[in-house]
Amino acid sequence: MGHRRLIIPIFIPFGGCPHQCVFCDQKGITGSSVLPGLDEVKATIETYLSTWKGKGEKEAAFYGGSFTALPIDVQRGYLEAAGAFVKSGRLDSLRLSTRPDYIDEKIITLVKEYFVATIELGVQSMVDEVLKASGRGHTARQTTEAVRLLKAFGMKTGLQFMPGLPGDTRETVIKTVNEVIRLAPDFVRVYPSIVLKDTPLHKMYLAGDYRPWELEEMVEVCAEAQRLLDNAGIPIIRMGLQTTNELTESIVAGPFHPSFRQLVEAAS
Repeated sequence: MGHRRLIIPIFIPFGGCPHQCVFCDQKGITGSSVLPGLDEVKATIETYLSTWKGKGEKEAAFYGGSFTALPIDVQRGYLEAAGAFVKSGRLDSLRLSTRPDYIDEKIITLVKEYFVATIELGVQSMVDEVLKASGRGHTARQTTEAVRLLKAFGMKTGLQFMPGLPGDTRETVIKTVNEVIRLAPDFVRVYPSIVLKDTPLHKMYLAGDYRPWELEEMVEVCAEAQRLLDNAGIPIIRMGLQTTNELTESIVAGPFHPSFRQLVEAAS
Protein backbone atom coordinates (compact mmCIF):
# COMPACT_ATOMS: atom_id res chain seq x y z
CA MET A 1 0.00 0.00 0.00
CA GLY A 2 3.07 2.25 -0.09
CA HIS A 3 1.88 4.00 -3.24
CA ARG A 4 -1.42 5.36 -2.03
CA ARG A 5 -1.80 9.05 -2.62
CA LEU A 6 -2.43 11.57 0.06
CA ILE A 7 -5.15 14.14 -0.49
CA ILE A 8 -5.28 16.78 2.24
CA PRO A 9 -8.79 18.25 2.34
CA ILE A 10 -9.18 21.94 3.14
CA PHE A 11 -12.84 22.91 3.37
CA ILE A 12 -14.02 26.27 2.10
CA PRO A 13 -17.70 26.03 3.08
CA PHE A 14 -19.93 27.99 0.68
CA GLY A 15 -16.73 29.86 -0.17
CA GLY A 16 -17.44 31.98 -3.20
CA CYS A 17 -20.81 30.39 -3.90
CA PRO A 18 -22.88 32.97 -5.77
CA HIS A 19 -26.09 30.90 -5.57
CA GLN A 20 -27.58 28.70 -2.93
CA CYS A 21 -28.33 25.59 -4.90
CA VAL A 22 -31.51 23.89 -3.76
CA PHE A 23 -29.71 20.76 -2.56
CA CYS A 24 -26.88 22.37 -0.68
CA ASP A 25 -26.20 22.45 3.03
CA GLN A 26 -22.46 22.92 2.85
CA LYS A 27 -22.13 23.43 6.58
CA GLY A 28 -23.79 20.09 7.32
CA ILE A 29 -21.64 18.27 4.79
CA THR A 30 -18.26 19.72 5.74
CA GLY A 31 -19.08 20.33 9.40
CA SER A 32 -17.82 23.90 9.34
CA SER A 33 -19.24 27.23 8.28
CA VAL A 34 -16.42 29.77 8.36
CA LEU A 35 -13.64 30.26 5.85
CA PRO A 36 -10.38 28.88 7.24
CA GLY A 37 -7.58 31.34 7.93
CA LEU A 38 -4.22 31.01 6.15
CA ASP A 39 -2.50 29.76 9.32
CA GLU A 40 -5.17 27.13 9.63
CA VAL A 41 -4.57 26.01 6.04
CA LYS A 42 -0.83 25.67 6.71
CA ALA A 43 -1.45 23.89 10.01
CA THR A 44 -3.82 21.40 8.35
CA ILE A 45 -1.24 20.57 5.70
CA GLU A 46 1.54 20.24 8.31
CA THR A 47 -0.58 17.90 10.43
CA TYR A 48 -1.32 15.56 7.53
CA LEU A 49 2.27 15.59 6.30
CA SER A 50 3.68 14.85 9.74
CA THR A 51 1.75 11.57 9.99
CA TRP A 52 1.96 10.44 6.36
CA LYS A 53 4.27 7.50 5.76
CA GLY A 54 3.21 6.66 2.19
CA LYS A 55 5.29 6.99 -0.95
CA GLY A 56 2.56 8.17 -3.32
CA GLU A 57 1.66 11.61 -4.61
CA LYS A 58 0.71 14.27 -2.11
CA GLU A 59 -1.84 16.93 -2.83
CA ALA A 60 -3.78 19.61 -0.94
CA ALA A 61 -7.39 20.01 -2.09
CA PHE A 62 -9.72 22.97 -1.62
CA TYR A 63 -13.16 21.45 -1.34
CA GLY A 64 -16.57 22.70 -0.41
CA GLY A 65 -17.26 25.98 -2.14
CA SER A 66 -16.70 27.52 -5.55
CA PHE A 67 -13.04 28.31 -5.10
CA THR A 68 -12.61 30.41 -8.23
CA ALA A 69 -15.63 32.55 -7.33
CA LEU A 70 -13.86 33.80 -4.18
CA PRO A 71 -12.42 37.33 -4.33
CA ILE A 72 -9.14 37.11 -6.26
CA ASP A 73 -6.97 38.21 -3.30
CA VAL A 74 -8.55 35.52 -1.12
CA GLN A 75 -7.83 32.89 -3.80
CA ARG A 76 -4.27 34.12 -4.07
CA GLY A 77 -3.79 33.98 -0.30
CA TYR A 78 -4.94 30.35 -0.13
CA LEU A 79 -2.97 29.34 -3.20
CA GLU A 80 0.19 30.97 -1.88
CA ALA A 81 -0.18 29.31 1.53
CA ALA A 82 -0.66 25.83 0.04
CA GLY A 83 1.58 26.42 -2.98
CA ALA A 84 4.55 27.09 -0.70
CA PHE A 85 4.47 23.36 0.20
CA VAL A 86 4.70 22.44 -3.49
CA LYS A 87 7.56 24.90 -3.97
CA SER A 88 9.50 23.33 -1.13
CA GLY A 89 8.84 19.85 -2.56
CA ARG A 90 6.68 18.65 0.32
CA LEU A 91 3.54 18.46 -1.83
CA ASP A 92 3.24 17.50 -5.49
CA SER A 93 0.29 19.66 -6.51
CA LEU A 94 -2.97 21.33 -5.51
CA ARG A 95 -6.55 20.69 -6.57
CA LEU A 96 -9.76 22.64 -6.14
CA SER A 97 -13.46 22.42 -6.79
CA THR A 98 -15.59 25.12 -8.38
CA ARG A 99 -18.49 25.91 -10.70
CA PRO A 100 -18.39 25.71 -14.50
CA ASP A 101 -19.38 29.38 -14.88
CA TYR A 102 -16.34 30.52 -12.85
CA ILE A 103 -13.75 29.15 -15.23
CA ASP A 104 -12.06 31.29 -17.84
CA GLU A 105 -8.56 31.67 -19.25
CA LYS A 106 -7.57 34.24 -16.65
CA ILE A 107 -8.67 32.04 -13.76
CA ILE A 108 -6.92 28.95 -15.13
CA THR A 109 -3.73 30.92 -15.75
CA LEU A 110 -3.79 32.20 -12.15
CA VAL A 111 -4.33 28.81 -10.49
CA LYS A 112 -1.77 27.07 -12.71
CA GLU A 113 0.81 29.58 -11.54
CA TYR A 114 0.23 28.16 -8.04
CA PHE A 115 0.61 24.47 -8.96
CA VAL A 116 -3.09 23.60 -9.25
CA ALA A 117 -3.12 20.48 -11.44
CA THR A 118 -6.69 19.22 -10.99
CA ILE A 119 -9.99 21.08 -11.07
CA GLU A 120 -13.29 19.47 -10.17
CA LEU A 121 -16.45 21.03 -11.51
CA GLY A 122 -19.83 20.62 -9.86
CA VAL A 123 -21.88 20.16 -13.01
CA GLN A 124 -24.83 18.42 -11.23
CA SER A 125 -26.79 17.90 -14.47
CA MET A 126 -26.29 18.40 -18.20
CA VAL A 127 -29.99 19.18 -18.74
CA ASP A 128 -30.87 22.87 -18.62
CA GLU A 129 -34.40 22.38 -17.22
CA VAL A 130 -32.97 20.42 -14.29
CA LEU A 131 -30.24 23.01 -13.68
CA LYS A 132 -32.85 25.75 -13.67
CA ALA A 133 -35.19 23.89 -11.30
CA SER A 134 -32.22 23.33 -8.98
CA GLY A 135 -31.19 26.98 -8.75
CA ARG A 136 -27.76 26.30 -10.25
CA GLY A 137 -27.50 29.56 -12.16
CA HIS A 138 -25.49 28.09 -15.05
CA THR A 139 -26.23 26.13 -18.22
CA ALA A 140 -25.00 22.82 -19.61
CA ARG A 141 -23.27 24.75 -22.36
CA GLN A 142 -21.16 26.62 -19.81
CA THR A 143 -20.03 23.25 -18.45
CA THR A 144 -19.01 22.08 -21.94
CA GLU A 145 -17.07 25.30 -22.47
CA ALA A 146 -15.35 25.08 -19.06
CA VAL A 147 -14.19 21.51 -19.69
CA ARG A 148 -12.91 22.47 -23.14
CA LEU A 149 -10.84 25.29 -21.62
CA LEU A 150 -9.47 23.18 -18.77
CA LYS A 151 -8.35 20.51 -21.22
CA ALA A 152 -6.80 23.10 -23.52
CA PHE A 153 -4.70 24.25 -20.54
CA GLY A 154 -3.71 20.67 -19.71
CA MET A 155 -5.62 20.54 -16.43
CA LYS A 156 -6.80 17.24 -15.00
CA THR A 157 -10.58 17.54 -14.87
CA GLY A 158 -13.18 15.90 -12.63
CA LEU A 159 -16.94 16.30 -12.92
CA GLN A 160 -19.49 15.67 -10.22
CA PHE A 161 -23.17 15.20 -10.92
CA MET A 162 -26.28 14.59 -8.84
CA PRO A 163 -28.96 12.26 -10.14
CA GLY A 164 -32.46 12.89 -8.77
CA LEU A 165 -32.53 16.70 -8.73
CA PRO A 166 -35.83 18.54 -9.28
CA GLY A 167 -37.07 17.78 -12.79
CA ASP A 168 -34.81 14.72 -13.16
CA THR A 169 -36.17 11.52 -14.70
CA ARG A 170 -34.37 8.30 -15.55
CA GLU A 171 -34.00 9.70 -19.09
CA THR A 172 -32.51 13.04 -18.02
CA VAL A 173 -30.05 11.30 -15.69
CA ILE A 174 -28.86 9.01 -18.52
CA LYS A 175 -28.69 12.02 -20.83
CA THR A 176 -26.43 13.73 -18.26
CA VAL A 177 -24.24 10.61 -18.05
CA ASN A 178 -23.88 10.45 -21.84
CA GLU A 179 -23.04 14.17 -22.03
CA VAL A 180 -20.46 13.75 -19.24
CA ILE A 181 -18.90 10.85 -21.19
CA ARG A 182 -18.77 13.03 -24.29
CA LEU A 183 -16.75 15.59 -22.29
CA ALA A 184 -14.26 12.83 -21.38
CA PRO A 185 -13.28 13.96 -17.85
CA ASP A 186 -10.41 12.24 -16.02
CA PHE A 187 -12.80 11.08 -13.29
CA VAL A 188 -16.30 11.65 -11.94
CA ARG A 189 -18.13 11.69 -8.62
CA VAL A 190 -21.79 10.73 -8.39
CA TYR A 191 -23.85 12.11 -5.50
CA PRO A 192 -27.51 11.05 -5.43
CA SER A 193 -29.78 13.95 -4.46
CA ILE A 194 -30.72 13.84 -0.80
CA VAL A 195 -33.06 16.23 1.03
CA LEU A 196 -31.04 17.96 3.76
CA LYS A 197 -32.51 20.01 6.60
CA ASP A 198 -33.08 23.72 6.02
CA THR A 199 -32.18 23.69 2.32
CA PRO A 200 -34.49 25.09 -0.37
CA LEU A 201 -35.02 21.47 -1.43
CA HIS A 202 -36.33 20.73 2.08
CA LYS A 203 -38.92 23.50 1.65
CA MET A 204 -39.88 22.12 -1.79
CA TYR A 205 -40.22 18.66 -0.30
CA LEU A 206 -42.42 19.90 2.57
CA ALA A 207 -44.59 21.81 0.10
CA GLY A 208 -45.01 18.68 -2.01
CA ASP A 209 -43.11 20.23 -4.93
CA TYR A 210 -40.29 17.70 -4.88
CA ARG A 211 -40.44 13.97 -4.57
CA PRO A 212 -37.14 12.33 -3.56
CA TRP A 213 -36.26 9.17 -5.44
CA GLU A 214 -36.69 5.77 -3.85
CA LEU A 215 -33.44 4.00 -2.99
CA GLU A 216 -34.15 1.19 -5.49
CA GLU A 217 -34.80 3.61 -8.37
CA MET A 218 -31.62 5.50 -7.58
CA VAL A 219 -29.51 2.34 -7.29
CA GLU A 220 -30.88 1.17 -10.63
CA VAL A 221 -30.14 4.40 -12.52
CA CYS A 222 -26.68 4.66 -10.91
CA ALA A 223 -25.92 1.07 -11.89
CA GLU A 224 -26.77 2.00 -15.47
CA ALA A 225 -24.60 5.14 -15.14
CA GLN A 226 -21.75 3.02 -13.80
CA ARG A 227 -22.00 0.62 -16.74
CA LEU A 228 -21.84 3.50 -19.23
CA LEU A 229 -18.94 5.21 -17.43
CA ASP A 230 -17.02 1.92 -17.04
CA ASN A 231 -17.44 1.17 -20.75
CA ALA A 232 -16.11 4.64 -21.53
CA GLY A 233 -13.13 4.03 -19.22
CA ILE A 234 -14.00 6.95 -16.93
CA PRO A 235 -13.26 6.18 -13.25
CA ILE A 236 -15.93 6.96 -10.65
CA ILE A 237 -13.89 8.06 -7.65
CA ARG A 238 -16.93 8.46 -5.40
CA MET A 239 -20.48 7.15 -5.54
CA GLY A 240 -22.77 8.41 -2.77
CA LEU A 241 -22.09 10.95 -0.02
CA GLN A 242 -19.57 10.09 2.65
CA THR A 243 -21.29 9.31 5.93
CA THR A 244 -20.53 11.74 8.75
CA ASN A 245 -22.47 12.42 11.95
CA GLU A 246 -23.36 15.90 10.72
CA LEU A 247 -24.66 14.49 7.45
CA THR A 248 -26.69 11.74 9.11
CA GLU A 249 -28.29 14.30 11.41
CA SER A 250 -29.29 16.59 8.58
CA ILE A 251 -30.84 14.03 6.19
CA VAL A 252 -34.60 14.47 5.93
CA ALA A 253 -35.43 12.18 3.01
CA GLY A 254 -34.07 10.63 -0.15
CA PRO A 255 -32.05 7.63 -1.32
CA PHE A 256 -29.29 7.73 1.25
CA HIS A 257 -27.48 4.53 2.19
CA PRO A 258 -24.11 4.32 3.99
CA SER A 259 -22.95 1.63 1.53
CA PHE A 260 -24.56 3.13 -1.54
CA ARG A 261 -21.71 2.15 -3.83
CA GLN A 262 -21.87 -1.51 -2.80
CA LEU A 263 -25.59 -1.56 -3.61
CA VAL A 264 -24.89 -0.10 -7.04
CA GLU A 265 -22.07 -2.54 -7.73
CA ALA A 266 -24.27 -5.46 -6.71
CA ALA A 267 -26.91 -4.19 -9.15
CA SER A 268 -24.66 -3.51 -12.15
